[in-house]
Amino acid sequence: MLELENLSKQFIMHHLGGKTIVGFKNISLRVPPGCSLGISGPSGSGKSSVLKCIYRTYLSTSGNIWYRSDRFGSVNLARAELNVVGMIRELEMGSITQFLKVIPRVSALDIVAAPLVMAGLEKTEADRRAAVLLERLGIPRILFDAYPATFSGGEQQRVNIARAVIKAPRLLILDEPTASLDRWTTKVVLQILRELRQKGTTMIGVFHQPDILKEFGDEIFTMPSREH
Repeated sequence: MLELENLSKQFIMHHLGGKTIVGFKNISLRVPPGCSLGISGPSGSGKSSVLKCIYRTYLSTSGNIWYRSDRFGSVNLARAELNVVGMIRELEMGSITQFLKVIPRVSALDIVAAPLVMAGLEKTEADRRAAVLLERLGIPRILFDAYPATFSGGEQQRVNIARAVIKAPRLLILDEPTASLDRWTTKVVLQILRELRQKGTTMIGVFHQPDILKEFGDEIFTMPSREH
């Protein structure tokens, strides 16, 4: 489903006179369909940067990111046109980071239901599924019509997770999704991820806690130390 070939990322620090910082170098890994790969490594080794290159938030410096798309076939996400990347994100990918970015003054229920509505599901049914998922993640119904900008960090992250998983994407990218969650909610999230895997979702993720990383990943890829 996903294969990285000698992927590297460098950052040019213009405010430091053009100094080059190595984010990560020559990363190669494979994720078979329906499997979960956890990425481990010390802080600063480039774990999150790898995920950002896959999602194309970052443009890699060299190497390839081969993704087996349902719509486009084999696509090199490192070099694909932005419109192709955008369509793959919308139709096939989900991404969970530690930060919720949403349109202001949109309710939590509408944020979570939006991917289903965009996919053509009737609004009433989309809202019903979103409500079930939000309740499962511990968001009380009284907050369904509220704006997530007013929520606590943990509540915002639950909305973030619900939006990413509600459509059961083919590929799910997770960057510390449980960092701001309590133990109970973390268990719920891991159960939801297990259910998605049973439905065929392929996952690649970074988790801070070793026990959660072990529970999440069918395999663990360890990042090499970063060169400066």
